[in-house]
Amino acid sequence: GALWGSPPQALMDDTEDVSLDLGTEEELALQKAKIRHPLATFFHLFFRVSAIITYLFCDWFSNSFVACFVTILLLLSFDFWSVKNVTGRLLVGLHWWNQIDEDGRSHWVFEAKKVPTIAASTEAEARIFWLGLIICPVIWIVFFFSTLFSLKMKWLALVIVGISLQTANLYGYIHCILGGQKSISRITSEFFVTADVPK
Repeated sequence: GALWGSPPQALMDDTEDVSLDLGTEEELALQKAKIRHPLATFFHLFFRVSAIITYLFCDWFSNSFVACFVTILLLLSFDFWSVKNVTGRLLVGLHWWNQIDEDGRSHWVFEAKKVPTIAASTEAEARIFWLGLIICPVIWIVFFFSTLFSLKMKWLALVIVGISLQTANLYGYIHCILGGQKSISRITSEFFVTADVPK
């Protein structure tokens, strides 16, 4: 009886080990999936690349400086909003914003998600996010010098807007990585300290 009882126990243990391993493999497969947020990834690059392409080739399609200026400005604005409010959260779990307290003082808040979730980003998405965030401001800086040296001063204001919006997002997300939690805790402590002080 003892000989017949031990093999099923061994099989049960093996089955439990296999099911635990399969669960881990499925979780790893989810984390290593190439693109889990395809729409967010697309729009992360679409507006910024469209603004650059439109800037380069706008003279070929339109003789109107105003139409080109407004189109590029709209693309840059859509890019700034979508990267700041949507793609940063989905692709890398980061978010930054500015809030005004009751005294009218401005506070910058930098948030970094520390706990991985089922909807966490993948390595490919993070790489696309950071490459787009870093390369595009560099391209606008190149445009700045080319515009300055070719004396196309009417485009200079637009290029400065492009640099400003692109570097603002880059600056915000670098702060999220380097000091997000520190900034959040500092702002929270300042809020509670000022709330307790009698007026």
